[in-house]
Amino acid sequence: MIASSLLKSFDSLSSKKRCLYYRRKLLEISQTVQALHMGGALSVIEILDFIYYKFIIPTLANQNPNIFLMSKGHSCIAQYILLASVGIIKKKDLDLYCKPNGKLGCHPDYGTPGIEASTGSLGHGMGLSVGIAMANKIKNIKSSVFLIISDGELQEGSTWESMMMAANLELDNLICFLDHNGSQSFGSTKVTHPKFYPINKKVLAFNWDCIEVNGHNTNEINKKINIFIKKKQKKPLFIICNTVKGKGVKFMENKPVWHYRSPNPDEYKTAIKNLKL
Repeated sequence: MIASSLLKSFDSLSSKKRCLYYRRKLLEISQTVQALHMGGALSVIEILDFIYYKFIIPTLANQNPNIFLMSKGHSCIAQYILLASVGIIKKKDLDLYCKPNGKLGCHPDYGTPGIEASTGSLGHGMGLSVGIAMANKIKNIKSSVFLIISDGELQEGSTWESMMMAANLELDNLICFLDHNGSQSFGSTKVTHPKFYPINKKVLAFNWDCIEVNGHNTNEINKKINIFIKKKQKKPLFIICNTVKGKGVKFMENKPVWHYRSPNPDEYKTAIKNLKL
């Protein structure tokens, strides 16, 4: 069960300011490497900030803090930027992202400060999260598990097998955020996988609670999650976060080419001008 102590208010204005910083930093880093997963990193930023500032950072001093897994590991650059901003990883390591002698690669590795699992081979994060949540229940550890998955991961059988297990085990200490930007690699899910929808009915059929939110509106996410926490149902929660791939940079938004590409110098200047609070 998610601790009722985490029902406290969430400062959405401060979150907007932090997210603007994350996007600026992401663009800066894009000028130091040949390519990175820009689109998916930009779409997940508000979700990441919300999870960390609502659930993870407030519990870091606890004996058993809450745990976060970034199952869509290809977007880990956004997580690295956040972790560096709060001092969990060193800023000099962030500066060496995807460079010779650097510690941070384009997918997260277990052992890196703040990284709970090696991910990026899509479809593994749900199973790992279910295992951790189940172990916490067995050991009577009062901490919760949070994860972010991608659209593509919902086409992995291992994800649905794990979701069925989570429901059977009544893992109410597990919350999954879907970064639903409607894209996978270089195609739209509505075009490539039309039977992917409706997602919510599939999730409900697996006996999870399910809510849908604007994934770029942390105030809305906070209000709807607080309602779930108050309900105290013995079910895991699945949050469909409707997002925009490339969010914040107009010429990147919903453009498949920005799945894995760095902007050239002129595009970089335009992107920086696009950013606003």
